[in-house]
Amino acid sequence: MSKQDAGFDFHRYRQLLAEADDETKRLAFIDLLIKERAKERLEAQRASDRDAMTATTIARVLGTSRA
Repeated sequence: MSKQDAGFDFHRYRQLLAEADDETKRLAFIDLLIKERAKERLEAQRASDRDAMTATTIARVLGTSRA
């Protein structure tokens, strides 16, 4: 499993897909996948933003920032 797919809960999604035996359940399953992927991307973006802010703060403290 790649680093990007580390949060993918294969067994849970497989079970939910098996239970999606009508159009309404299939659409709900698709919606769930979209929402969970969006949540993962938002969390990754927030972590990246925190890392950038930390690097900027460290650079300022050390006097290496020209801003």
